[in-house]
Amino acid sequence: MSSKSVLRVALLAGGTSSEREVSLKGAKAVHSALLELGHRVEFFDPASDLLNLVQRAKDFDVAFLVMHGPGGEDGTLQGFLDMLGLPYQGAGVLGSALAMHKGLSKILYERVGLPVPKGKLFKKGISLALMRDYAHSLGFPLIVKPATQGSSVGLSLVENEYALDEAVEKAFEVDKEILLEEHLKGRELTVGILGEEPLPVVEIQHKAKFFNYETKYTPGLAEEICPAPISKELTLTAQEYALRAHRALYLRHYSRTDMILVEDKIFVLETNTIPGMTETSLLPLSAKVAGLSFKDLIEKLLRLALESSS
Repeated sequence: MSSKSVLRVALLAGGTSSEREVSLKGAKAVHSALLELGHRVEFFDPASDLLNLVQRAKDFDVAFLVMHGPGGEDGTLQGFLDMLGLPYQGAGVLGSALAMHKGLSKILYERVGLPVPKGKLFKKGISLALMRDYAHSLGFPLIVKPATQGSSVGLSLVENEYALDEAVEKAFEVDKEILLEEHLKGRELTVGILGEEPLPVVEIQHKAKFFNYETKYTPGLAEEICPAPISKELTLTAQEYALRAHRALYLRHYSRTDMILVEDKIFVLETNTIPGMTETSLLPLSAKVAGLSFKDLIEKLLRLALESSS
């Protein structure tokens, strides 16, 4: 297929997760880019339009996913599209499921030698006393977060033992498994992978205690600097870690791995299989510094999706 061929694209966004609004915002930017590229685009919301997509799957060459959270980024939708025979960008079923589960991804990071924060997974119904004991062994402050949510949904920075129970309850409201993890204070970095190649490192600077949902999506609360003002050695290490994380989780096409730099050591936190896709989102920013416009990025992802299916 030539680079100038017109594609029939099913754009999927929305869904039922707590990240629905973020998904829809990104889809607007992607929709505009697809039209500017000359492709034919139709929008489908998995919350209401899946039957329609089943009936019309043969009308499309490729799907473009701007989905976040459970039901869109965890392999569920990917398996659905596989059954329809409709190619899509990003991780397949296995990679999506592994990356979405922070407990499993942490294990896989460690197996390929990536440094990670200390932490432990707890299932709903476990004794609060056991979690309190583990929290004390870990030390305060610490992070409590759901195992399978994105955008910091349900995540809390726990300053002392008195705030622990409320944070645990908050996390269990949105997930059946949660992580208690040491809080590492340092510089926040993120590195995108595009087609098996690392993109420039981004540093995220903000004044919040941690990079929470409000800080991520409220203009002006965070500043993204790319390329990150770190040494060449640290830059190469961060890029190597991102690629190792990408491969450890069986990902493809693209991903974005979040890290924290503590003094001169980088720790891997988590990997996003469908990174935010507004023109000012982190991966598009990094791609722009690497010489790819937002439209170029969208086009490359479409081509990667089609190459995987051929």
